[in-house]
Amino acid sequence: MAAVSLQGIHKAFGATPVICGVDLEVPSGARCVLLGPSGCGKTTTLRMVAGLDEPDTGHIVVGGQTVANPGKRINIPPERRGLGMVFQSYALWPHLSVGENVAYPLRRARLSAGEVRQRVEEALALVHLTGLGARLPHMLSGGQQQRVALARALAARPPVLLADEPLSNLDARLRDGLRVELAALCQAHGITLIHVTHDQAEALALATLVVVMQAGRVAQQGPPQEVYRAPHSLYVATFLGDTAVLQARCVASGGVALGGLGIPGVRVVDARAGGPCALAVRPEDVALSNAADTLRGKVLLSSCVGPHHVLEVETAYGNLRVTSEAHVPPGTPVGLELRGGHAFAPAAAG
Repeated sequence: MAAVSLQGIHKAFGATPVICGVDLEVPSGARCVLLGPSGCGKTTTLRMVAGLDEPDTGHIVVGGQTVANPGKRINIPPERRGLGMVFQSYALWPHLSVGENVAYPLRRARLSAGEVRQRVEEALALVHLTGLGARLPHMLSGGQQQRVALARALAARPPVLLADEPLSNLDARLRDGLRVELAALCQAHGITLIHVTHDQAEALALATLVVVMQAGRVAQQGPPQEVYRAPHSLYVATFLGDTAVLQARCVASGGVALGGLGIPGVRVVDARAGGPCALAVRPEDVALSNAADTLRGKVLLSSCVGPHHVLEVETAYGNLRVTSEAHVPPGTPVGLELRGGHAFAPAAAG
């Protein structure tokens, strides 16, 4: 049974539609990540599951119980939905210590003092705040306050945890570590996670189910590798991965060509044979080559990224990024071997 189900959800603020017919089934124990740019509707969707906003039409089911159905005048208040929530704005009690903030929902649940103390210590250790339980929120950095909010939600071990960009204020190393620990905790305790982010790396690392949103609709959903490797639209292809778009042409045989150069391994999604197409290419689809029949270009920029360099290369059909073990100075002419990509009709852009 799905832990959370949304069917036919619409929501408008005044005359502005924000959610336009969202259908979503989140299986029990899944880590569902709502991914998309600012304004696409992901936080509003999360708030409707939480009960902080009410849908205009459609219905929401949590744990087998209908919690929102305007047509039947059902709107269960947030505190009765049995959900945990991590807000983007932290929502900490300023007059309570860190430990008291984390303990608050546990005491409301009437757990024993020993159980409360143990869970608070475990939650603070999980988010790397051991020893800071006596401090007040204003004594912490923004990133530390965000971790307190995360610890408070995790300490309650809710069956469904809703998180609105809970890692956004953390430094890169800590953020990477907490992704792994958050996933492990949800898995160990059978917690269903619905997590909002605009960070594609976070989505791919954390999710068992990725939901890419666009203008209040679900553009695509599925396991992260499936959505990454088989995008349904140019929008999804360019949002996931470091994607460049070249102006190409589909040939009659079903392949793709740049000028007279055929590109093998391209997945043609909706482009018309013989017509123009938008070719979405990621760095793993490109390699430097000394062969004669390659795409020619000129290095615009070489950036050091850990053990390798990322080259920005200008070509006649658009700019590409390619990885290189060595630094290649700007202005250097290079050959590029293209080994794949995804082709879409140009109208699919945007």
